Amino acid sequence: MSEQNGTTGGGEEPVTINDKRRIDPDTGELRSSGGFFSSPFGRKSDPGDPEEAAQPLPVQTDADLALEAAKQEAAERTADLQRVTAEYANYRKRVDRDRELVVRNAKASVLTEMLTVLDDIDRADRHGDLTGAFKAVADRLIGILTKAGLTQFGAVGDEFDPARHEAVQFATASDVSVQTVTTVMRHGYSLGDKLVRPAVVGVTGPGDDESAGAGDDQSADEPADAGGVDDVIDAEIVDEPVEEQK
Repeated sequence: MSEQNGTTGGGEEPVTINDKRRIDPDTGELRSSGGFFSSPFGRKSDPGDPEEAAQPLPVQTDADLALEAAKQEAAERTADLQRVTAEYANYRKRVDRDRELVVRNAKASVLTEMLTVLDDIDRADRHGDLTGAFKAVADRLIGILTKAGLTQFGAVGDEFDPARHEAVQFATASDVSVQTVTTVMRHGYSLGDKLVRPAVVGVTGPGDDESAGAGDDQSADEPADAGGVDDVIDAEIVDEPVEEQK
C-alpha cells in the first residue's frame, strides 16, 4: 500500500494539479490573483518561460529596408526642391529689382534732357509770355512729365535742405527762426525718391538785419551772375526779331 503523503508504491513523484480556472467553482466568485489570468496579458509573466524565450525577435525584411531607403531619399529630394524653390524666388526678386532700376535710370536720363525745356517754360511764365497756344502746349508737356513721376520742388518759404537745395546766396534776418528759402533761381526736380537736379536758391538764416545786409553785399556777385544768365537768354530771344528786321 502507498503512504498517505501521496507517494506511490513505485516511488514516483506526486502529481501536482494547479487550478487555473478564473472563477472559483465553490464560491462562484472571480479570482483576483494567483491564477492563469493574473497577468494583464492573460497569463503570468515569467522571464524564464521557455515559450516566451523561444519567440523569434522581429527581423527587418528587404521590403522594410527598401521602404526606409525610399523615405530617406524622398526627404532628401524634398529638401533639394525647397532649396531650389527658394533660390528661384530670390532670383526672380533680383531680376525684377534690376529691371526696375534700369527702367528708372532710363526714364531719369530722358527726363533730365527735358529739364532745359522746363526752365524755358519757367522763364516765360515769370515774364508773362506763357499765354495762348504756347501755354496749352506747356501745360500738356508738364502734365505728361508729372504723370511719368517727375516732381518739381523749390519754392519761397521752404526750409533749406542741403540735400535738395544748392544755396548760392545767403543772408540773415531777425524774422526767421530757421534757414529758409527766400529766392528761387532754378527749380529742382526729383523722380520718385531719386534726386534728378537740386534747386538753386537763396537762403536767409536767423540773425540781425545788419548781418543780413553784409551777407547781401558779400554775395552780390552770385545773384548778379544768375540773373545775368537769364538776361542774356531774354536778350537773345528779344534781339532775334530785330536782327531779322535789319
